[in-house]
Amino acid sequence: MTTAEPHPKDRLLATATRLFYAEGIHAVGVERLVSEAAVTRATFYRHYPTKDDLVAAYLAETSRRIRVAVDAARVGKPPREGLVDAMAVVGDATRGEDFRGCQFLNAAAEYPDAGHQVRQVIEDHRQWFFGVLREQAAALGHPEPDHAARVLVLLRDGALHGGELDDPEKVRATLRRAVDDLLPA
Repeated sequence: MTTAEPHPKDRLLATATRLFYAEGIHAVGVERLVSEAAVTRATFYRHYPTKDDLVAAYLAETSRRIRVAVDAARVGKPPREGLVDAMAVVGDATRGEDFRGCQFLNAAAEYPDAGHQVRQVIEDHRQWFFGVLREQAAALGHPEPDHAARVLVLLRDGALHGGELDDPEKVRATLRRAVDDLLPA
């Protein structure tokens, strides 16, 4: 039995995910995406009217995968354990062999206009993550759940940048300790 070839739209998204993360969004042109995904330009534009639409889809899919991982890490656990495990997803991400930082922060650097559709996907993801952290901090009884969530988002951002520049194991351990220091026992 042969496995079916992925749909051209799925091939484009998988190719974009690989190339955008490894090389940067603006560094990868439509011709290369089309060539490596083995689709025609017409197929590309039928599924993604612009390259920015593909970038937004790449980030939306990245967000979806992260949401699944964070929910799996925290759902059904006591609030403190759920929050610690949700943040551990961030720390664990830095351990990948091809880790190049946060997809959202990398994309934000390439799309400075806060009103751009790509930045809107980034903002949606960040608001979702803030909400998860705020919910967990509130359930834990933190006296300032909004502040705790903001601090945790900043820790996330720093860990995802530091994980590319520094020893990922030290970044992961530092993140874990910082989370423990912030949360009431």
